[in-house]
Amino acid sequence: MSEEHQCNGDCGHCSHAAEERQRISDCKLRQNLAGVKRAVVVLSGKGGVGKSTVAANLAAAFARAGKKTGLLDVDVHGPSVVEMFGLRDAALEATEDGTIFPVEAHGVKVMSVGLAVPDPDAAVVWRGPMKIGVIRQFLEQVAWGELDWLVVDAPPGTGDEPLTVCQTLPEAMARGAVVVTTPQRVAAADVSRSLAFCDQLAFPVAGIVENMAGFVCPHCGERFDVFSAGAADSLAAKYDAPVLGRIPLDPRVCASGDAGEPFAAAAADTPAAAAFADVVAAVEASPVFRT
Repeated sequence: MSEEHQCNGDCGHCSHAAEERQRISDCKLRQNLAGVKRAVVVLSGKGGVGKSTVAANLAAAFARAGKKTGLLDVDVHGPSVVEMFGLRDAALEATEDGTIFPVEAHGVKVMSVGLAVPDPDAAVVWRGPMKIGVIRQFLEQVAWGELDWLVVDAPPGTGDEPLTVCQTLPEAMARGAVVVTTPQRVAAADVSRSLAFCDQLAFPVAGIVENMAGFVCPHCGERFDVFSAGAADSLAAKYDAPVLGRIPLDPRVCASGDAGEPFAAAAADTPAAAAFADVVAAVEASPVFRT
């Protein structure tokens, strides 16, 4: 063995020790996620498109259909899933060995930074390494158990959080992205970056969801395009990705989330509920998630 490879007892500054710690961490992460059959990462290129609403209702719809479902919120700076599932006052439990137990609501196992910080209204001021470490901790130490679906709500853009998730989820599981847009073509310019991001990482894309796709009058049933249309179709053509569904505007979706009950959990007989059901069916049928 050459001199530079001989152990001097200073593990903190030894590259070989760091490599070994990473290897052990990767092994623990794979073991912890061994019971997760499918992971769907919900992405968007910009904020304000209803990405978290789509992620929360996708998870709730899977659970309502009898699927064992988890929801991991890695939107570190805006963990809205906590509010949408009525978990503002929930407390996490952990064991001495570091195992963290997710909180269950509406049949979904939920984990979020919003559950881990003492004050839900406080700003989370973390740099990249801290965010990456916490996301890996959620994947490695949260007791997800056996899941048919793990839905991951990632923040807008192509930064540390979505990059960490997409690069860390084991390739052995069926994994893929659902990209959320709104109908305006100006939104497509931003959202296309998420699709390009998946292309660069060779991360499979299940398809595109067009949110706020018109407004259906609750009285006459007529549909109105509040915004311009065509974003989802143009993105689908450019990136050869299917449109999984179009979800119309419905004030009850917002009110349901504010009340802490995802709209899909109630499964009201409305066009929006039917649209969420269509998206769930399309995701389940996607070849990306065949196991």
